[in-house]
Amino acid sequence: MFEYFPGNYVWNLSVVAALNSGGLIDEVDRACRPIRELAAQGSDVGTTALMASWTAVVDDLEAQAVADEAAGHRRAAGHKYLRATNYLTQAERMQSAHAPGRRAVYQRCLDLMRKTFDLIDPATTRVAVPFEGTTLPAYFTSAGPGAPCMIMWNGLDSTKEHMYVSGFPQELAARGISTLMVDCPGSGEALRFGGLTARVTTEDWAAACVDYLLARGDVDAARIGLVGWSLGGYYAPRAAAFEKRLALCVAWGANHNWGEVQLRRLEREGENPVPHYWDHVMWVWGSSSIEDFIKTASDVHLDGVVERITVPFLVAHGENDRQIPLSYAHRSYDQATASPRRELRIFTPAEGGAEHIGLDHLPHVSVFVADWIADSFGTTA
Repeated sequence: MFEYFPGNYVWNLSVVAALNSGGLIDEVDRACRPIRELAAQGSDVGTTALMASWTAVVDDLEAQAVADEAAGHRRAAGHKYLRATNYLTQAERMQSAHAPGRRAVYQRCLDLMRKTFDLIDPATTRVAVPFEGTTLPAYFTSAGPGAPCMIMWNGLDSTKEHMYVSGFPQELAARGISTLMVDCPGSGEALRFGGLTARVTTEDWAAACVDYLLARGDVDAARIGLVGWSLGGYYAPRAAAFEKRLALCVAWGANHNWGEVQLRRLEREGENPVPHYWDHVMWVWGSSSIEDFIKTASDVHLDGVVERITVPFLVAHGENDRQIPLSYAHRSYDQATASPRRELRIFTPAEGGAEHIGLDHLPHVSVFVADWIADSFGTTA
């Protein structure tokens, strides 16, 4: 993995995520160079300075985009808003759950994303999925009436904005497949503005997503699938085991026993995905203490669950994933014995995509997953 900040895995993860989601190396360098020495002090120290440095680049891009719009250069403006969303999304996810102004920063991400859609992607719209008396905020990228659709879920710290800028929905659309990108409970806007925290029973919000898609009337009801990355590698298989209207499932990062991972992190084994880790997970899960969180997390596993998956099932995992053990990928695959078409794809350092969810070579992994989905749905690129 490209490591701009030697020895600081967490900060490097944001750098490669930004670069492999359409970021430009000059802009990322300008965001990172002022904080290079600060990174040596660890992942928690300096996140406020990181936000300021990355925001300065976002400010420049937004000012350029406004000028482009005034000149009638809609495409140029749209792409600048897109990159600004990418950078600000990565900086925002690095902040403490209690950081002052974090809600305002995330609102700015939403505003930049909306301007992107308005200017360069009318096929993508903001939608709301009804859920237990409230809604799950989402984006829908349409591949046309009657197209199959993938529901896409994020993980512990990503958002629907990161899902969009990753380029994966565009890969699916090129293959004739629509995408519903959802901020699940415990993530993105659902957590930040809706106060919805994560839960073990992910089939609850899977049912809500399927109900929403069926009510739209422009999705092929027989071809609705689910893909989840990072912690979504638990969320999605759990949902597919119990929500039988789903036609396929992808675990993009095999989070087979996330509760066990938390015990390892207590012992400082493996890498964390974000700074201020324990504050973050307690925020996501609505826990009052680390002890309360660990008790909840003990139920976040797929043993006795993936055996219930009865649809095609892809497990995609990086050989050098420093957060989630490779052995979990084998466990999810080996236990999914009822799946009529299961596949285990391990990405190696030699080809790229070997780090967590393939962030070190995200387009390579995205294309493989999109092709697998298209093959399963019978669409063509």
